[in-house]
Amino acid sequence: MTQRVTGSADGLVMAGSSAGSVDDSELLSLSNSLHGSIKLGEETQTVTIAIEQDGYIAGEVESGPSAITLELLGADGEPIRQIAKYVTGMTRFYLVAPYDNPVLRMTALRDARTDYQFTLRRLVPVADQVAPKVTYQSPSISRQADLIATGGTSDGFWAAVARNGAPLIEPLDHQNVVMTFLARGLKRNGQIFGAPSSDREFLEQLGQSDIWFKSFIVPNTTRLSYKIARDVPEFDGDEQARRLALLATLQADPLNPDVWPVNAPDAYNQKSVIELPDAPKQPGMQGTNAPAGSIDSFVFESATLGNHRDITLYRPHGFDPNNPENILLVLFDAKEYRDEVPTPKILDNLIADGVLPPVVVAFIANPDNAARGHELPANPVFADVVAGDLMPLIGKKLGVDLTASRTVIAGSSYGGLASVTIALRHPDVFGSVVSMSGSFWWSPKDTPADQNEYVSHQVAITDAKPVRMFLTAGLFETGRMGVAGILESNRHLRDVFLAKGYDVTYREYAGGHDYLVWRGALADGLFHLFGR
Repeated sequence: MTQRVTGSADGLVMAGSSAGSVDDSELLSLSNSLHGSIKLGEETQTVTIAIEQDGYIAGEVESGPSAITLELLGADGEPIRQIAKYVTGMTRFYLVAPYDNPVLRMTALRDARTDYQFTLRRLVPVADQVAPKVTYQSPSISRQADLIATGGTSDGFWAAVARNGAPLIEPLDHQNVVMTFLARGLKRNGQIFGAPSSDREFLEQLGQSDIWFKSFIVPNTTRLSYKIARDVPEFDGDEQARRLALLATLQADPLNPDVWPVNAPDAYNQKSVIELPDAPKQPGMQGTNAPAGSIDSFVFESATLGNHRDITLYRPHGFDPNNPENILLVLFDAKEYRDEVPTPKILDNLIADGVLPPVVVAFIANPDNAARGHELPANPVFADVVAGDLMPLIGKKLGVDLTASRTVIAGSSYGGLASVTIALRHPDVFGSVVSMSGSFWWSPKDTPADQNEYVSHQVAITDAKPVRMFLTAGLFETGRMGVAGILESNRHLRDVFLAKGYDVTYREYAGGHDYLVWRGALADGLFHLFGR
């Protein structure tokens, strides 16, 4: 039996026949079906689709529990493509017509009558195969695109940006906004570093105008810092070298008046800041009248590690080393947690407000970047030096003898990874952890692929330790190319800790890998663990 199918984007015409003759036609819509039955050894079912060469065809065949074979025939009637073989149930097919009026052949595979239902879902002739109109997430960009398409200019657009600043923030629903980064008059390209993603993001040009943009849908609780690289040099080099080239022009966004730090020497050493109105408050960041604590430093030399580093000690105003409520915070990345995160100021304010007990801090510096990359990621030798050599010296310098329950170790990124692994190795020294965006995607070289979240695996196969955990991650710290990122690996580690019975608290912030976020996360962690 032969069925002839004709149609366009609006409808189909199918006609049933035997021995090639055409009977009366019936008009069907694209969602209607052709029903029938065939029996092996008696007949096959062929369907002719009346669409010109290169037309697009989408459809399906339902044969229930009976197996069928479906083939596309060539112009000579011989099979040129096997769509399905010995299949039952629903078979979907997607084709481009190799010639005018292509033919499909369906064959039953059992010596019994096979009911079928043949349905065409879409026919698109070549003349109708046009790309859909470009849509934009940002209403402002969409309006400007329409204006430019009719010969308008971008002058009014840029005048509004000059008044209101950038990025554009436009409401989407009660939980999200559309955030659009902008640059004007780029010659070749533009890239955003620190955007709501885990990678650099490329700006795109709006037509041939001087507007370059990139839009994101983000929660209305977002807080982040970012930079824009304008006209990044392009050259023939490896991927890493070409990625690093953005550092040549990376700087604060000239369209955004909110920068950090305000007193930086130039725009290359500044970041632009976005803090949406519903971003969570950051405890301790407000207020300037609290009495300041004292700060002094000493050099810690380690023969075991073969290096030396500065250890900076913060004591709150009126510090009494004999106060049983004292907390000792051991904090990695000393420079960043004194400059980018104003930890002493935050603690001055929180202690003065009475929401935290007295907190003394030992800031641990890195000898250099190479040492940081070697020491912090789950290094047992470094862990033993910190717990066995450095901590007694810190206690002596401060004149305190604190128990593990009053000692917390903290850090971000590799520092978060180090904090967790050191505390798990030495729970008799560190009873609490604040890990901010810990790099729990990390694993030692030659780790089996099925154990690549190394810390989670180690926690799963060892007995639980008496350590309280406060973990955080940013919603924009997602993985790439199928590999878990900071967000996914922190969620996984949280679940493993919970399964093992740990006291663990986990929080996510609408932000990225960002000290702007961590200055709030550190205070949140301390308040959760020791707040009054």
